Amino acid sequence: MTEEPPVGTIDDAAPMPDDEVTAPVKTPGSHKKVVLEWIVIVVVTVVASLLVRTFVFQTYFIPSASMEPTLQIGDRIIINKLSVDFGTIHTGDIVVFRAPPSENCGTTVDDLVKRVIGVPGDTLTSKGNTIYIDGKALKEAWPHTEPLGKPIGHVHVKSGQYFVMGDNHSDSCDSRYWGAVPRSDIIGKVFLRIWPLSRVGFL
Repeated sequence: MTEEPPVGTIDDAAPMPDDEVTAPVKTPGSHKKVVLEWIVIVVVTVVASLLVRTFVFQTYFIPSASMEPTLQIGDRIIINKLSVDFGTIHTGDIVVFRAPPSENCGTTVDDLVKRVIGVPGDTLTSKGNTIYIDGKALKEAWPHTEPLGKPIGHVHVKSGQYFVMGDNHSDSCDSRYWGAVPRSDIIGKVFLRIWPLSRVGFL
């Protein structure tokens, strides 16, 4: 007697249909779209960088020894422009400003960096190596060199102006020679040294 095959069995050797995989279809304009996206990214990055440089931060190179030992020749610094536009300038702040027209120290740079010694309303004078503000000795709580060099004399800082000096007192051509700096000429406050790496830090 011949056995009949069981009803409802499945042939294990029968192929099972694979899941369908659809390959991405590239449209004729897809390459141009990618290129356009990259162009937009580059343009936005460049514009953002320019805006930041123009309105927020800017880097500078120190070419002279007038701010030693705080800033040395070859140092690179970053200034914050918003701290001047929307903030307050205090005695002791280090600022970068446009060289005054009366500046006669033989420099060829457009911008200078000095420390604020007197703010509007202050009356400054000096005796020996001591600076006096409104009759009180200024405590220079920052690195500086003495002797003072050229004396300050007797100066009253007018509204909207700032008296600035280099930390290297005797080797700095500053407000003692060409007067106070108008606030409108101050570009920004120095807040960070980024070079050399061994001296990176906030100022």
